[in-house]
Amino acid sequence: MHPRLRPEAALPMSLAGRSPRPDEPDIHVTVEFSSVRMDFVACLTAALVFICEVGARRLCTVTIDSEHCAGLPRLPTERLYLLP
Repeated sequence: MHPRLRPEAALPMSLAGRSPRPDEPDIHVTVEFSSVRMDFVACLTAALVFICEVGARRLCTVTIDSEHCAGLPRLPTERLYLLP
């Protein structure tokens, strides 16, 4: 992926890959389309808002797991799911 298209590319290196809410637990988010599966990590609030928004559109299946978060990329635009 081109560096300018990566969401973390817009962040200072000290913030890339870090939770926007370090006081919340990280959650493993799995997004599945008919032939594609993607795994991400997101803070609890962003994960729950993401599930509500995607679930309302029924575009794909989203599941969460509180384990196995190590090494996963952060949910793209995770911070946007924290805005009011």
